[in-house]
Order: sequence, then C-alpha cells, then structure tokens
Amino acid sequence: MEDTLELEVHDLEVPVLTGVYSEETHLPQPLRISLTVLLEAPSRYAPDTPLSASKNYLDLKHAATAALPPGVHFTLIEGVADHIAETLFLQDRRVQRVKVKIVKLAIAEAGEAIGVTLVRHRRAG
Repeated sequence: MEDTLELEVHDLEVPVLTGVYSEETHLPQPLRISLTVLLEAPSRYAPDTPLSASKNYLDLKHAATAALPPGVHFTLIEGVADHIAETLFLQDRRVQRVKVKIVKLAIAEAGEAIGVTLVRHRRAG
C-alpha cells in the first residue's frame, strides 16, 4: 500500500457563469466549491521538510477561482468541476485524484446543499 496525502480547501464562494435556464445564464451564480486532492506522499515529513515535498494550498484555491476562464459560461456545474480537476492535474504530476464538490447557493430555499461531487483520477498517458 502506498502512502498518500490529502490536501483540502473547503467552502470557497466563487461567482461563476453557469446554468441551463434563461434566468441563470445572464449573471454569475454563487457556487460553494470544496476540493480534496490526493498526492503521492514521501516516506516521511521531518520538521525541516520543505514545501516542495507537499503542495501549496493556494494552488488549490487558484484552480477553483482565478484559473476559471473569465467570461466563459459553463452549462453544467459538472463542467466547472472538470475544469478545476484538469487544472490541478496539469499543475502537478504528483496529483493522483481530485474530488470537487460544488453547491449551487442560489437555488437553496431552506439552507439545503444542492449540487454535485466529481471525482477524477489521473489517467495514464
């Protein structure tokens, strides 16, 4: 069994152009995005282990915010999740799995969380 490390960034609120219905397509919708990224882990983390042995959490935040293309309309939030996962795979070859949870805040009526969770694994090749 290989050792792994999960990095997490949760509950980022990000305005994204998304939606199918006409009332959704003209303005960005607030999405709550959470990420869990699985990395290969070294055999040990010593007190003086450098950041290069892990991954900067800000890279995860960047993938879910600034790396989303401005002005692009995603019909489905699944497309937003896929874009985030692909960005993280391209950023770092050590990323083995990306889990993206997206909640559409605008459609909640009683505080419920309505959305999707997409899990992508690095493909060989």
